Amino acid sequence: MRTAKGSAPSRRPAVVVLLLGASLVFSALVVTIQSSFFTGSRRSLVGREEIRVLSDLQTRLQQCVASRGLGLTADIIDHCKLVLKFPEGTNSTWYNAQFKIFEPLEYKYDVCEAILLWEQYRNMTTILTREYLDVRPDGWLEYAAKRIAQLGADKCYNRSLCEEHLNLILPAKPPFHPRQFKTCAVVGNSGDLLKTEFGEEIDEHDAVFRDNEAPVNEKYAKHVGLKRDFRLVVRGAARNMAAILNGSSDEVLIIKSVIHRDFNAAIKELPNPVYLFQGIVLRRGAKGTGMKSIELALSMCDTVDIYGFTVDPGYTEWTRYFSTPRKGHNPLQGRAYYQLLECLGVIRIHSPMRAERKQDWSDVPSKEIIRSAHTVALRLKREQTGQEGDLGPFGNCKVWGTMDGDGPVSGSLDMSDTRKNSNYNKWELVLLERLRKEAQEHYAQMGGVSLYKMDGNKLDDLVCVKHTL
Repeated sequence: MRTAKGSAPSRRPAVVVLLLGASLVFSALVVTIQSSFFTGSRRSLVGREEIRVLSDLQTRLQQCVASRGLGLTADIIDHCKLVLKFPEGTNSTWYNAQFKIFEPLEYKYDVCEAILLWEQYRNMTTILTREYLDVRPDGWLEYAAKRIAQLGADKCYNRSLCEEHLNLILPAKPPFHPRQFKTCAVVGNSGDLLKTEFGEEIDEHDAVFRDNEAPVNEKYAKHVGLKRDFRLVVRGAARNMAAILNGSSDEVLIIKSVIHRDFNAAIKELPNPVYLFQGIVLRRGAKGTGMKSIELALSMCDTVDIYGFTVDPGYTEWTRYFSTPRKGHNPLQGRAYYQLLECLGVIRIHSPMRAERKQDWSDVPSKEIIRSAHTVALRLKREQTGQEGDLGPFGNCKVWGTMDGDGPVSGSLDMSDTRKNSNYNKWELVLLERLRKEAQEHYAQMGGVSLYKMDGNKLDDLVCVKHTL
């Protein structure tokens, strides 16, 4: 290692048509006003054509929310910002004890930032690897220590000790690749699932992502399916890994938070691949393991369908399909953000109120519209931050490094025979020529560079690792 610096109802109410027409007139007015403002300044960051492209996306997004939002509406503020609003009278039950208020009925979003963020996820690695720690200047001393529980120190002053903790779950380079799978299902744990029979549909996906201790068995098969490929678990659930996997030897287990001495003892007895989530920390409009599973899926799937998330009107309590109701994440905030992501083409939502009709994704802005808006949003951001030139996906690379060869496969000498004789390392040895064509093409377009997100709440500061081809 060398370190260098897509059927909506066919008939829509007349009032919706009128509203959409009015929104088009409003958007055109916004374009005119904003264009005259920006083009009138010699220091303008965005011109008439850029405003038109972004405003066109905002209008399409507004139409998408009106058609698919199950009561939500989108109010445009400017070419980048909008507000998603719930109808008056929506039952707001989530109480914030700190601010002594119930969750609000409207949420403001910056669409330009959202486009940039989620396109970045499609190009990123979300599994912690040895190359990330080696390339990042403070990788072993500071970052590694944050991922080890009960280390006894806030930094890895003893690198050998830290490596001993992490070796079991630390592949040399990314075990998964962008575009590796065509279709993926992310299955949440919501009680919504018991109102549907999506099981067979879920199992038809190339890969299925599940959370924590969600059971997969014949009892719930018609609701959640039986296919199991990836499971993202928090620290509490990870303590019970063997019971969660329940004999599923090929299901990839990904620990969300930190590795623990007790986990290592259990991992040595498992035949399954086990990794550590790369640990991106970003403030966004939805929280929880389900959101992290979407991030994970976006980094290796072309199309991401989500099931079992709290999205339908009237849903006022966070539940699990396999346990009694419990308090959880605020449902209104999550539902609004997922709707934004669907109308940006990031995910596709499946829920009880959409189960009885054929899904038609034509309401979602086309890939061409989103791609054009992404180009403009990226140019705008780079002008605002003083970046010069077009560096493509590498404009935010703050740290560069080079990876020579394959490096060591994760593991240790004292693994059990069960794990030694399993195919736990099959993902780490996947050859490029065995990946689907789209994944190979993406790898070539990126020049063999893997992108990692550094911690923080900004889009910037990537760790970029060049692999020898």
